[in-house]
Amino acid sequence: MSTPRETTTGGPRRGEGGGTVPDRAAPPLSAGGTDAGPGNDRGTADARPVEADPVPDLLYSEEEEALRAVVRRLLADHCDAAAVLARSESDTPHDPGLWKALAVDMGLAGLLVPEHLGGQGATHRETAVVLEELGRALAPVPYLTSAVLATEALLGCTAGDDDAPPATGAAPAAAASRARPHASADGEDIDGAAPPELLTALATGRTVAVLALPLATAVVAPDEDPGPTGRRDERHGQGVRVEGGTLHGRITGVADAAAADVLLVPAGTGLHAVDVRQDGVTITPLISFDRTRPLAEVTLTAAHGRLLAADARSALGRALRAGAGLLASEQLGIADWCLTETVGYTRERYQFNRPVGSFQALKHRLARLWLETVHARAAARNAADALATGSPEATLAASLAQSYASGVAVHAAEEALQLHGGIGMTWEHPVHLYLKRAKADSIALGTAGHHRETLARLAGLTGP
Repeated sequence: MSTPRETTTGGPRRGEGGGTVPDRAAPPLSAGGTDAGPGNDRGTADARPVEADPVPDLLYSEEEEALRAVVRRLLADHCDAAAVLARSESDTPHDPGLWKALAVDMGLAGLLVPEHLGGQGATHRETAVVLEELGRALAPVPYLTSAVLATEALLGCTAGDDDAPPATGAAPAAAASRARPHASADGEDIDGAAPPELLTALATGRTVAVLALPLATAVVAPDEDPGPTGRRDERHGQGVRVEGGTLHGRITGVADAAAADVLLVPAGTGLHAVDVRQDGVTITPLISFDRTRPLAEVTLTAAHGRLLAADARSALGRALRAGAGLLASEQLGIADWCLTETVGYTRERYQFNRPVGSFQALKHRLARLWLETVHARAAARNAADALATGSPEATLAASLAQSYASGVAVHAAEEALQLHGGIGMTWEHPVHLYLKRAKADSIALGTAGHHRETLARLAGLTGP
């Protein structure tokens, strides 16, 4: 399902309100390629045409709106609020049936995977639309962790590398002979798979991979250097080491690890693919604040893995940058649901013989929330477009979106909880799930404060 983007040049385009958006072509230059306005003292002999910076496309294309409609209908049928709440209280918070419908039947797990590797060959823009809808529904599926973070890390490992590296621990023949083959959920052999083969497996949706980093401390470095990035913090169990050709260590707070078939484990500067079904891997579920995206502790004891890249800092940076930028779309979905539901409730809830939404104080609060949501949409769409086009300002756009959307999602959920009154305080109402997801997302892949520091550094601003 290749979803080409709507062209942004060559004539007017249809806007959201039915009007047209003028062509974004650069303004015409005078003869000689220079501006002809008064005060222009540049000579015409050596003048060169000035190329305008590309304007980000913040609107949704027809294909993206069609994708949104399909995903929303599917989630309405398979992921209503009562089902999400019931699953969050069970021992199996992930929904394998919903994941199969999204990833296998619709092929959404392979949006970022190139077509020649079995994916859809789409862009981050389409992926952002899917994440918006998953955020609106709080879908308990490992989409962000597998279809975005793990996929981007593998894409970073495949860049310019056609030869598959040897498996970790494959040198000793005795150890290799003792290693038993492993398979994904559908029986596909994934031992020794190189990055392209793993990408193909992930694109089918039948294999789930998770980047084994604590979600709360995995951040993009604030340096202009696009490289690395998981903070090596022993307090969080981070610090996997390679000893005798096998992996040893403990990582806590790994999101969706319980649903994974393969763990992508950073160790030193390298990245290793580790099958979870071997004896040396133990995954222990943790009590998570957000039960719709459960966390787990991963313990590796002489675990065998395949070295995907000896220096994976750039690949990790790519993955975490894309994850932070697209997480803003999920936060946008949360804020949009909270705003829509709250406006609807205040129209139906009567007090003193009039809807509570007619009171001016509530109107002001909802109007402010609407403005914040609109601004968050612009920031999230800018980040998705920057990632999709490979803009050199992708890091800046991702940090800008995260620094703003995190607070908007939390504020929207808090307002929804308060403005729903007594019903919002009950366990049966789903608004508390949205507040928990918004709070958990606000510290995932870097806090708003961290991303503001990144913005300041990229903009050359220094503190007092």
